[in-house]
Amino acid sequence: MRPVWKLLSSTALILCALFSAGANAQNSVRPPAKILLAFEGGSSRPVAFRLAEMTGATMRRSVVVEEKPGATGRIGAMALKNAAPDGATVAYLPIAVPVLAPLTFKDVHYDPIHDFAPVSQIATYDLALAVPASHPAKTMADYIAWLRTHPTQAFYATGAAGALPHFLGVMLARASGIELTHVAYKGFAPMSTDLMAGTVPAGISGVSDLIDLHRAGRVRIIATSGAKRVPQLPDVPTFIEQGYPTVQASGWAGVFAPAGTSKALIDEWSAALVAATRSNEMRQMLLDMGVEPTGTTQEDFAAILAADIARWAPIVKASGFRAD
Repeated sequence: MRPVWKLLSSTALILCALFSAGANAQNSVRPPAKILLAFEGGSSRPVAFRLAEMTGATMRRSVVVEEKPGATGRIGAMALKNAAPDGATVAYLPIAVPVLAPLTFKDVHYDPIHDFAPVSQIATYDLALAVPASHPAKTMADYIAWLRTHPTQAFYATGAAGALPHFLGVMLARASGIELTHVAYKGFAPMSTDLMAGTVPAGISGVSDLIDLHRAGRVRIIATSGAKRVPQLPDVPTFIEQGYPTVQASGWAGVFAPAGTSKALIDEWSAALVAATRSNEMRQMLLDMGVEPTGTTQEDFAAILAADIARWAPIVKASGFRAD
């Protein structure tokens, strides 16, 4: 039989080892991370919350959504810029924040190239030009011919000034050689009401906004803005197919980290986001919203950001629009 003191000593050593292992495990638990959300409402919110849940599971850390709405996304952008580059903060931003806002506001107090680090594009969406159901135009050729004979009707409506649909109209005007006047509404709902009623002769918005009205026969989509046809609208040709090769544009939303975040941390986030975005569950969720899931690498997303800034800068300048 072993002496009692030896048994006690062995037990104490075991307890110390267990306590030490538990303490080390506890110390190794990573602090919660957060995804900043710059816009409230719409499709961004459910997507951000689902991304937080799925990336958290992949990275084995708690990920929460922190909503920072206001000032057309600029409050959320500033929160991202000022966050520590320690991998604990990223932001889910639409194209308006890193691309359009710096082109339309005099002072945004952030530079998307120097203050943000692209992590992964999550989804893209196409825009559409629609006319009232009663309008005679069924194609872009019809619409342009109609405009030439009805010059007082050469205007189009969108849900907001300074947004992507506004500038797609400017792009179309430059490509067609017809001066189109922009009419900005306070949101898609009042714009669509007047479009359906025929109060305005044309409207531009996201395909996801217009598709149900098109299917119900209340408006007619005559062109979409992507490089290829929208899968949900196989019978509607693109602007490119209808003779306007320069009228191509897609909106997007993606995740950014603060500049200075290490490549290792960005790689971790990127891998988790790509896995989430390409999962069957998230793909279906995004497709049901009328957007196309992507899930790009950080390098591809950086190239997309740079290309879109170059694409939209001359269009915004040509429009003469200033948000402030």
